[in-house]
Amino acid sequence: MGMFVFMSVLDGSIVTVALPSISHSLNIPLNQTTWVINIYLIVISGLLLFFGRLGDIYGKIRVFKIGTVIFTIGSLLAGFSSLGFNFLIGARVFQAVGASMTMSNSFGITTSNFPFSMRTRAMSVIGMFVSLGAIAGPAIGGAILNYLSWEYIFWVNVPVGLISIIIGAKYFPKDTIEQRGSKIDWIGSAIFFALIAVFFIALNAAENLGFANPWIIGGLILSILLFYAFVRSQLVIKEPMIKLNIFKNQLYSVSLTTALLVFATNAYTNILMPFYLQDLRGLTPGQAGLILMAFPITNFFISPVSGWLGDKFDKELITLIGLVGLTLVQVGFLSINAASPFSLLVIILIGNGLFTAIFQSPNNALTMSTVPKPLLGIAGSVTALARNIGFIIGNTLATIMLFIFMSNIAGHHIESYPSHQPELFVESMHISFFFAGLMSLIALFLTIYRMASRKRLSRYIENEVH
Repeated sequence: MGMFVFMSVLDGSIVTVALPSISHSLNIPLNQTTWVINIYLIVISGLLLFFGRLGDIYGKIRVFKIGTVIFTIGSLLAGFSSLGFNFLIGARVFQAVGASMTMSNSFGITTSNFPFSMRTRAMSVIGMFVSLGAIAGPAIGGAILNYLSWEYIFWVNVPVGLISIIIGAKYFPKDTIEQRGSKIDWIGSAIFFALIAVFFIALNAAENLGFANPWIIGGLILSILLFYAFVRSQLVIKEPMIKLNIFKNQLYSVSLTTALLVFATNAYTNILMPFYLQDLRGLTPGQAGLILMAFPITNFFISPVSGWLGDKFDKELITLIGLVGLTLVQVGFLSINAASPFSLLVIILIGNGLFTAIFQSPNNALTMSTVPKPLLGIAGSVTALARNIGFIIGNTLATIMLFIFMSNIAGHHIESYPSHQPELFVESMHISFFFAGLMSLIALFLTIYRMASRKRLSRYIENEVH
């Protein structure tokens, strides 16, 4: 599961560094190539809840296994550059369907197949690969492009996918079906997919058109209306795609929100650091990739430690420590300038990976720990959706903020890196990381509130008993 979750998340970010190569190879405008990323993330996010529900009805492991095959075939097809851009987009849609099937059921499978005493450690393995995939994209992409053509960014998934399929066929346990015979909410699924598509298309278009554009305003208003329609449909349909009362659980809702904020925070590093290393400091994609690997490598090795700590000690306390550290790391990014030693940046990136890992595994276990077993599939898909939405929102906000701040400081519109005024980039990068720090701080306060609420509830129950 970890291998497939890693590849699924990785393919949302690895393409970033290959966009210029794809644009040149297929002879299309650079801004058009961004759809290679956007369509993948939109399809995954739009289908996560549907496949989570499907897993509860027909079996989480069955849906996961079918998804692994679809994703691997999609990866193979995406590398055939001679068939043109439209074929590439179609292959990415196919790939995204498979990725959504695996991502939506991974947490549910883990929760239902591990005892409570080992659940955080099991979650840490999945969280380890999730974080690794989300952050390692530009680093691994840069390393591949240093030696191979952009097609191999997709083809590298194929042998790993085949090995994972064989391992899964041998070692996956027998599937358990929690809601056999239940119906699929087709209306809710369609409304939710439309909501995700309209919202993310509006966000992406806002990067070029600005939020004051009438089309962007219309798209955001339509998103709100679709969200209202989705909520209403889930309240009136006898067998909805998601039972909304799951969000009345404070532990689940706060854990979900903090996860979204942490992924949005880390997306700032994912967007801003390649600009800093390649445009400001003049490194090649491969050199920049090696430095950026400090984050995912640290995350990879610390996640199992975090899982062990979460099983042995108070999970909420461990997540709190992680969020305190992550907030301090964002302050560390404010100290980076045009002449900073690379060793300082590596130390900050190591800190970023360390504290993200400390937060991630216990928070995942907290998110799933209070969910009834029949709802594990849909709850796991909501968790994956929060992660995806956080990553997309963070990417979008980081890009928009960077260029808006550079334009405001310069007094004129800026659409690309200001090579003759590097100080504009540094100042705007600092302001952007300040906002990333605010998001991390909000997540920290939410966790403190959750811990305080739990203690108040415990005292109330104790008084009632006495």
